[in-house]
Amino acid sequence: MSKLLAQASVAAVLIVALSPAAFASSERVQEACKGDYLSFCSEHPVGSTGMRRCMEANGKNLSKRCVNALVDTGEIPRKYKR
Repeated sequence: MSKLLAQASVAAVLIVALSPAAFASSERVQEACKGDYLSFCSEHPVGSTGMRRCMEANGKNLSKRCVNALVDTGEIPRKYKR
């Protein structure tokens, strides 16, 4: 499996791995946030505590598309909408 395909597969399950209690697995959020995962946190295994911490630590750097998808799906508070 190519590295790019492997990374895309990992990104597709990003939200499930972030925190099942905090982030629902929706196609919209997965699609919107996969680039952010690959840009900021791909060195951490999907589902790991390190990955969750990395995504949280990069919250201000997350794309508008990702943040808005999280807000629109009720995963994070509306006050974060950009």
